[in-house]
Amino acid sequence: MKRRDFITLVGGAAAAWPLAAGAEQSATVPVIGYLDSGSADTSAGDLAAFRDGLGANGYEEGRNVAIEYRWGEDRNDRLPELAAELVRRRVAVLAALGTVPVALAAKAATATIPIVFAIGADPVAAGLVTSLSRPGGNLTGATRLSVELAPKRLEALREVLPKATTVALLVNPTDPVVAEAQSKDLDAAARRLGFKVGVLHASTDSDLEPAFLSTVQMKADALVIGVNAFFGRRLKQFAALALRHAVPAIYSLPEFVAAGGLMSYGVSTSESHRIGGDYTGRILKGEKPSDLPVQQATKLKMVISLKTAKALGLTVPDSLLARADEVIE
Repeated sequence: MKRRDFITLVGGAAAAWPLAAGAEQSATVPVIGYLDSGSADTSAGDLAAFRDGLGANGYEEGRNVAIEYRWGEDRNDRLPELAAELVRRRVAVLAALGTVPVALAAKAATATIPIVFAIGADPVAAGLVTSLSRPGGNLTGATRLSVELAPKRLEALREVLPKATTVALLVNPTDPVVAEAQSKDLDAAARRLGFKVGVLHASTDSDLEPAFLSTVQMKADALVIGVNAFFGRRLKQFAALALRHAVPAIYSLPEFVAAGGLMSYGVSTSESHRIGGDYTGRILKGEKPSDLPVQQATKLKMVISLKTAKALGLTVPDSLLARADEVIE
């Protein structure tokens, strides 16, 4: 072999070695597919909680795990294709978090890749798993007490508004499983408490103002904001609209009250997303979704704003304040 050819061969091999090493390193780093119905900005808090759950298992993005993100931007019709993209990417785990439509889109996209969900509804009723203790198949995750608490929120409103006769319920029709469950549960509770219920729909930003106008037009005494990820990303808008139209409103997330809302009762979404991150990490370590029972996030919290109550001309009874976990003066 000529000296020039030898140098060329060695040089070419040296150039190839880093590439081969890089390819090998890349192949050893698992990739998580992260599917969310919102955006990187509006879901930042939940994403941070998911990363905390991953971290509990020793996984850190950019160090020993990679994450491919797909954001629905509040358009549920985009979710099936986004889920399909992640499946084609051959991710190790598909984290389908936040809403039932996200989880259903992931389930429809693959029957083999492990899927972890975090939702505020019954995953059995939604058709995601066969049971909470034995999920079966390739899905597991976390659910939080949410839809089931609509009657409790109505009872809290009754204490603040003892003479109220009509209440409005706002739901997102693009999440029909949750919307129907909330309507059914709230209607049953309303009959027991002597309320009439009017159901309103909103699924876009342009629907929000008309929804509050409809609440006023139907002469509803209060508004129960249905549990929905789209609503949860617009808490400041809801709080501002409720004050502008003088509508006492209650929601599930404590962040609603921090944003200026009257009351909240429910479980923060961050807890279920942290569980989702933990399960994702455990699956990366080798556990199977079918062996991981669906966990239920149950840290309930009631928050009341006396400042907003005063602005609405309401008096919150001491009995309700005594049960509150947090009172904003």
